Amino acid sequence: MATRHQVRQAVISLLYAQEMGSEMSEFKDEFLEEKKIRNEQRNFTTSLYDGVNGNLTALDELLNFHLKEYKIHEIGVVERAILRLGAYEMKFTDTDKAVVINEAIELAKELGSDSAPKFINGVLDAVRSDI
Repeated sequence: MATRHQVRQAVISLLYAQEMGSEMSEFKDEFLEEKKIRNEQRNFTTSLYDGVNGNLTALDELLNFHLKEYKIHEIGVVERAILRLGAYEMKFTDTDKAVVINEAIELAKELGSDSAPKFINGVLDAVRSDI
C-alpha cells in the first residue's frame, strides 16, 4: 500500500504530466496502477489531483499574492505543482498545515531544483498565515 508521501509524489507527477500535455484520462489510470496506488490511497490521490485542478484559479491567485519576485506561471513546473498541491491541502483539507509544509519541502528536495526547498517553504509559510 502506498504511503501518503508516495500519493503526494504521484499527484505531483500527474500535475507535471498534465502541464507537459499528456492525455490524462488514460495516463492517470496506468500511472497509478504502475505505482501500485490502489483502493483508499487511489481515492486520496484522485481527490488531491481533482481538487487542485478544480480550484486552479483560486490557488494561483492565492500563490501569486504571496510570490514576491515571480508569478506562478514563471516558476518551474515541478515547483508550481508542489506549491499548488500544498496550497490546496492547506486551504481545502483538514491536514495539519505544518505537515503539509513539511511534505512539500520533502517533495521539493526530491523532485525540485537545489533552491526549491527554501523557496517552497517561504511561499507556503506565507500562505499558511493567510488561511
